[in-house]
Amino acid sequence: MTNITSKQKMASRRAVAPIIATLLLVAIAVVGGSIIFVFSQGFFSAAQVSGSPNIESLKFTGYDASGAQFLKFHDGSDTYDSANDPANGSLISGEQVAVYLQNNGVSKATLGEIRVGGTVYQFEQSSGATFVGTGNVYHIMTSDTTGSNTSTPELQPGQQATIVLKLGEDWKNGRDAQFKLTTSNGAVFVGTVVAGQQTG
Repeated sequence: MTNITSKQKMASRRAVAPIIATLLLVAIAVVGGSIIFVFSQGFFSAAQVSGSPNIESLKFTGYDASGAQFLKFHDGSDTYDSANDPANGSLISGEQVAVYLQNNGVSKATLGEIRVGGTVYQFEQSSGATFVGTGNVYHIMTSDTTGSNTSTPELQPGQQATIVLKLGEDWKNGRDAQFKLTTSNGAVFVGTVVAGQQTG
């Protein structure tokens, strides 16, 4: 008899009402979410980029790989003496090619590595238009009439410039090569240059 009474007492106990259980779960979720938000708030503020966003946009507007003695620049002028020999029928090592770029971004773009046809070209700082170093180097020319070029590989917002490459290998006429520019921020811009042609 005693055993039956104890079982009835156990069965008569009731659980928490469903509405109260739901309210308790909602309260626990709100408190937990608030704690996570407070702890993560410092992380999000530290990870935010300060200042204006740095979105780079360089446009490949053309090139002059015709091999002519006077290279055509981005502004249409062609008084830059490239030291090319038009009589040889193709571009040979040491001759020059011009590539036109425009910075359409809202901030300056610092040029990093330039690859043309798989060959890496490095920026050469110089006070004039004449190449000083040997090997695969390039200049950034803002004007060919004054022979000026930039002392750093940068393009200001809206600026147009001509990249003059000193070839380190021979290019036969009709050869097409990929022009690949990587900025210091890691953005990549590509175009195609065809030996013996001029466009833009």
